[in-house]
Amino acid sequence: MRKLGSAAELEHLRDRILSRRNPEKPCISICGGTGCHAYNCKDVVKALKKEIKRQGLRNEVELRVTGCHGFCEHGPLLVLYPQRIFYQRITPGDASEIIAETVMKGNIIESLLYVDPLSGKKVYFENDVPFYKGQQRLVFGNNGAIDPTNIEDYLGIGGYSALSRVLLKRQPEEIIEQIKRSGLRGRGGAGFPTGIKWEFCRNAPSSDGIRYVICNADEGDPGAYMDRSLLEGNPHSVIEGMIIGAYAIGSNYGYAYVRHEYPLAVENLSIALEQSRKYGFLGENILGSGFDFDIKISRGGGAFICGESTALIASLEGKIGEPRAKHIHTVVSGLNGKPTNLNNVETWANVPLIINHGADWYSQIGTEGSKGTKIFSLVGKINNTGLVEVPMGIKLREIIYDIGGGIRGGKKFKAVQTGGPSGGCLPESLIDLPVDFDRLTEAGSMMGSGGMIVVDEDTCMVDVAKYFTKFLTEESCGKCVPCREGLDRMLDILTDITEGRGEETDIELLEELGSVIKGTSLCALGDTAPNPVLSTIRYFGDEYEAHIRERRCPAGVCKALITFAIDENRCTGCRICARECPQGAIWGEKKRPHQIEQEKCIQCGLCRDNCKFEAVTVS
Repeated sequence: MRKLGSAAELEHLRDRILSRRNPEKPCISICGGTGCHAYNCKDVVKALKKEIKRQGLRNEVELRVTGCHGFCEHGPLLVLYPQRIFYQRITPGDASEIIAETVMKGNIIESLLYVDPLSGKKVYFENDVPFYKGQQRLVFGNNGAIDPTNIEDYLGIGGYSALSRVLLKRQPEEIIEQIKRSGLRGRGGAGFPTGIKWEFCRNAPSSDGIRYVICNADEGDPGAYMDRSLLEGNPHSVIEGMIIGAYAIGSNYGYAYVRHEYPLAVENLSIALEQSRKYGFLGENILGSGFDFDIKISRGGGAFICGESTALIASLEGKIGEPRAKHIHTVVSGLNGKPTNLNNVETWANVPLIINHGADWYSQIGTEGSKGTKIFSLVGKINNTGLVEVPMGIKLREIIYDIGGGIRGGKKFKAVQTGGPSGGCLPESLIDLPVDFDRLTEAGSMMGSGGMIVVDEDTCMVDVAKYFTKFLTEESCGKCVPCREGLDRMLDILTDITEGRGEETDIELLEELGSVIKGTSLCALGDTAPNPVLSTIRYFGDEYEAHIRERRCPAGVCKALITFAIDENRCTGCRICARECPQGAIWGEKKRPHQIEQEKCIQCGLCRDNCKFEAVTVS
């Protein structure tokens, strides 16, 4: 394949690709994202290939290994096109039946269908799965339709058409104006208007004309994997967005800074970059436009702080990944002291959509101050975990109940933490809060990169605050005193509260410390670090008071403040709790009520978890 030299050659190639494809031909799309790799999707793919070959169907059936489909908990996932029949939790042993019954005869395999836990009904088609029905998958939707290692799949769905339109028909200033009018804000956490950032970078003086664009794929929030899945499943959308941004800004050099723990994302991105160079989308004189641009991959060292823009740039320069004061912005002096524009993976992937569909189309999605869609990592005590893409302004209730399927085990919803470890915890009373940049901030949380952790009634919010403060303390770079010393002191106080040593002045002291850290830390990560503590005090202050004044954990989580006992009226003497107890603290005769020897009990909770009669109580 020779490099494409013009927009006409690109369209001719696209026509040839589409002419070779029969939309009625059966196509098995199987998720090959990291989540499904954990469910042995590789073995499923091997089994399907073997069965297709055995049946002599290699010319009649296409097998496409794609990126993440989003519904990670039910992997490996399989969708059969063109009907879009949806199968979940596939095993290698299902391969022969899928080919023989569904592909060849059109019969549905009932045992592989998804069952809606609320209605109890089996769901036949992907678009009817409740998890997907409430979403608007503009950025993420193509993940399940293309092979990320085959550029022709991306070209077949219109890939690089936005780039062609930009390079040959638009001036850089026009592109920046379109991005500004779209209302796109950065999806990495701060939510700064993307078009304005591009404009600042283009207008920043550079003695030799060098400017850089960077893709921030250093996704470090616990439970968040949106950027990883986009890079794994649709890397060309990110590459195309970066090329468009580079042309608008006037940059010839790009970097993708990818978290070290994302090997599949690096592999698929590397393949996509090489293919883009081969086809002439990267390199010199792209599509005959005279514009030169290329992208290099840099692998991060695993430091959470390197998700912060200036720390990331320091790492790229070979220095310690530490932030710097923002009195000089990176768009003026960033990588190697040159004007640098940094956006995250999801932001770049939105750019081709805006160019292809227009700023007016994009700005109609979302709210007044938050346009477009947002991908969230929905995890925790919820029935449907996975990646969800929804329009800005959707209510928390719709995400948690309509898409997420409600709380596991029929438990009561207690809170949701948004925005990663530096985000805030929002209570049940705010379940109808619209999800956008401004409303989340007003409520004491933030959008962040898109983490969303749901907790139920059995969760101690003081313990949650301690967990995230511990994480942030360990991940603090330690460069500035407020973050380094302040977080450590907050953790000490929280530890004392959860271990029964809390004092009346602790809540006030935590609030004071939080206020100082927020106002004086060097970078945005330090500035937002007190959010978990301040938001839980704001909405769950009664739990702090119970821990301090009553030496009691209402949720029965903090070991130093709870006592396990056995209700003799409920205990049947089945001896399951005694067998599970690692300390041998439970005794009693068979079929007679048992007792717990408190001196031996370590409050591990295994007795309560395994009791079928709810005879184990916590006080």
